[in-house]
Amino acid sequence: MKTKIASLCMAAVFSILAFASNSSAAEEGFYDKDHIRGFVSFGGDFRGMFNGFHDYINTVPFATGTLKTISDSTEYRLTAKPKYSEFNKYYPNLHFNIGAQYKQFLTWVSINFAITQISERPSSSAAAVDTSGSAVAFPLYDARWFNYGADWMFGWKVLGEDAFFNLIPAVGIGFNMMNIHFTSNYVVTNKTSNEESIMRDRYYSSIAASFNAELEARLQFEQFSIGLYGGYRAVRYNELDVEGDKLDTFVFNTDNDGDTWFIGLRLGWTFLSPWAKKQQDKI
Repeated sequence: MKTKIASLCMAAVFSILAFASNSSAAEEGFYDKDHIRGFVSFGGDFRGMFNGFHDYINTVPFATGTLKTISDSTEYRLTAKPKYSEFNKYYPNLHFNIGAQYKQFLTWVSINFAITQISERPSSSAAAVDTSGSAVAFPLYDARWFNYGADWMFGWKVLGEDAFFNLIPAVGIGFNMMNIHFTSNYVVTNKTSNEESIMRDRYYSSIAASFNAELEARLQFEQFSIGLYGGYRAVRYNELDVEGDKLDTFVFNTDNDGDTWFIGLRLGWTFLSPWAKKQQDKI
């Protein structure tokens, strides 16, 4: 799945490059390649979770279960669930865009990543007991999550190619990767084979398709631009893959969405087209 999505993103990038360099289409009059301009932009935004996503992120990382030591197969249960702080409903996100513009049409790849969110462990370890009452202290970790992804976007400059003020609606599809760090070394049981695995001190991931829609209000200062944008991004996460098994038990139910709304600011730079460079050379 990851390979297919990565291939799709690479195809998107190569399509943009081909769009910007293909001379045969220009000879047929479909477009004039001398008017194609590349651009890059950097941005940051705040994202707000919808209720489903907020419930997801405050349930899955804090899920508890059976504990076992590496050297002993005895099962232990926590005497009390550790009291972690909930994750906030809002979080900061950064992104980088690279693409091409032809007159009023724009297409680009938007790479985004959330800054890691942390719920610190309440203590270094938690007490657990077996059926006979024997106690063992299990390590506790910080609960963490972050995500990243990419969308292939398509936009249109509503008020003209070179307007000082412009509105740019855009839509795109892509993928998103959710990464979650659990709070201790819980046991994961494969439903089919009943084989057990133990969580480690690491992140576990789930990949999902995404749909992104946004509207940008942009001020253009020749090649430099500044834009205020907002929109909606829909993500449908699959079950987390932990040590080769899916967390598909009732306790670790990870089927949920990752929908967010967002508002932010981006700074961009549009390169000169070959035609514009020729005009400058004539001056």
